[in-house]
Amino acid sequence: MAQERIVAFDGPVNFRDLGGYQNEAGKRLKWHKIYRSDSLSALSDADQAKLTAMNVSVDCDLRSAYEKETAPDKLWSGVKFIDVPIYAEDTSPRKHQVYRFLHHIPDMKDNFIGQIYQQTLLDKHSQQMFSQIFMQLLTLPTDAALVYHCSAGKDRTGMVSALILMALGMDDDTIARDYLLTNELYGFAVSHQLPTNDEIANLVAKMNVTKGEGTAIRGITETIRGGWGDFATFFEKELGFSKADLTKLQQLYLE
Repeated sequence: MAQERIVAFDGPVNFRDLGGYQNEAGKRLKWHKIYRSDSLSALSDADQAKLTAMNVSVDCDLRSAYEKETAPDKLWSGVKFIDVPIYAEDTSPRKHQVYRFLHHIPDMKDNFIGQIYQQTLLDKHSQQMFSQIFMQLLTLPTDAALVYHCSAGKDRTGMVSALILMALGMDDDTIARDYLLTNELYGFAVSHQLPTNDEIANLVAKMNVTKGEGTAIRGITETIRGGWGDFATFFEKELGFSKADLTKLQQLYLE
């Protein structure tokens, strides 16, 4: 199977492989194991057959109940559907102000999207949903793959991607560039021409991750480092896993 960042489908326009990213220790995330996507409600018959051939056996739907009801996923042969609505019903920032102060969690100030991501990360409901996704990754058969998605494949999907990439030791620039790639893909979707791997590499190299939306994902990365010191502590204290679980995750998905 070709190692392609963007996977072409008739329905989704933002379906991509999380593989290939290199962490700070020089190890790479395995290809063809973890995928992120926009809505899977418009899959064609050919799309469904392709997902089966790709051995994508777990579909984690991050959307709300309303979104699932109005545009349900089209499931394919052999897939297990996991209902993991990331956003809690009550997303009021007031819930987390005292917690943020007591735990020295950074104030996102004028980073509006970063504030939303931070509020989501601190929410107990959202943490439970993140835990379910990591549990699926930890128990995924070695010959299978997993996809997670929301509607556009940007915000909720971006948060999950940031957590997975942090767990696997990727640096902040890599995480931010993966996040920003969604904007570029929707531009290509208008022209109905997906970028090649070389074009993607050029786009990524030119991305400014220190301005505009490039700073949004810091609502995840900086919040975890500020509040818990590192991802391993967050993984254990808030998501309920052990150090051995994190080691296993890295062994399963890095090479």
